[in-house]
Amino acid sequence: MLDFDLAEMYGTETKYLKRSVKNNLKRFPSDFMFELTKDEWDSLRCNFSTLNGGRGQHPKYMPYAFTELGVSMLSSVLNSDLAIEVNINIMRAFVAVRQLLLSPSTNPVQELQNEVKELKEYIEEVFADYNDINDDTRTQLELINQTLAELQAQKTLANKPRNPIGFPIPNKDKKKK
Repeated sequence: MLDFDLAEMYGTETKYLKRSVKNNLKRFPSDFMFELTKDEWDSLRCNFSTLNGGRGQHPKYMPYAFTELGVSMLSSVLNSDLAIEVNINIMRAFVAVRQLLLSPSTNPVQELQNEVKELKEYIEEVFADYNDINDDTRTQLELINQTLAELQAQKTLANKPRNPIGFPIPNKDKKKK
């Protein structure tokens, strides 16, 4: 982001922003901030019509461009209310992230490992129960087959002709002869 955009965002003037940066140059290494060259500025102005015309068309000093890290650092050197609020929120965010990473109860990788372990144990229990059911079913089927075989044997015995019970009745056909 460019210095004049950040000055507007933080509620200060560009000259105060630049002064704060110059007074704290040690806080802004090259990966945090750099000054645009005249060619870069001209190229940037050609690409964006909002930069053409008005104040800043021919700046005396080239603007600073800030990286994400520079924007964060800038909030610590500016003295506007918004910059102070942003800096406080950045510090709170860093503390929250650190606590999140160090807290063992909220470690997402550990949680996933625990869930996978629990699922494996559950699956092993289900398979053990399944095998027990299969063994029980196999035993029950063997008992059913054995009982059916016994019933079949009894039925064949029951189908044999039996001697009549009681007194024999003479056949009428035999009397007529």
